[in-house]
Amino acid sequence: MHYFNLLLALVIGLVIPLQAAVNNQLKGVIGGSTVLAAFVSFLCGTITLGLVALFSGEPWRGLGRLGQTEWWQLAGGPMGALFVFGTTLLAPRLGVAAMLALIICGQIASSLMFDRFGVLGLPLREISTPRLIGAALVVAGVLLVNFGDRIGRG
Repeated sequence: MHYFNLLLALVIGLVIPLQAAVNNQLKGVIGGSTVLAAFVSFLCGTITLGLVALFSGEPWRGLGRLGQTEWWQLAGGPMGALFVFGTTLLAPRLGVAAMLALIICGQIASSLMFDRFGVLGLPLREISTPRLIGAALVVAGVLLVNFGDRIGRG
């Protein structure tokens, strides 16, 4: 199961640039609206997840407890909408590689803090020297992806 999880994470990483490109094409077809392209993308995703839940036998009755949630427990939806909207907006402006390099840099920075402080009940993990070196290499990669052409031209 561990290898499946690793493979799934890799597949998700492979699909994210494709998602940005697909949503950008959708934006062109529906008249250039980034917001509406993100909306349609989320709508299709919602339908897909609903069908998966239906066919996998998920217990829908649990949705009846949504009224017991704290506001922040529902914040994942707007965060996902920001991601889809942002990648649809930025992919053609920055390029997919530059955009994703910056996104990954942000993910590494916040992830290190989440691990270090056990944010929202996550297991505590220290920020070790090898992890800091890895984060620095990601930052170096972001700089090279975004400014490497300028460096190469001198």
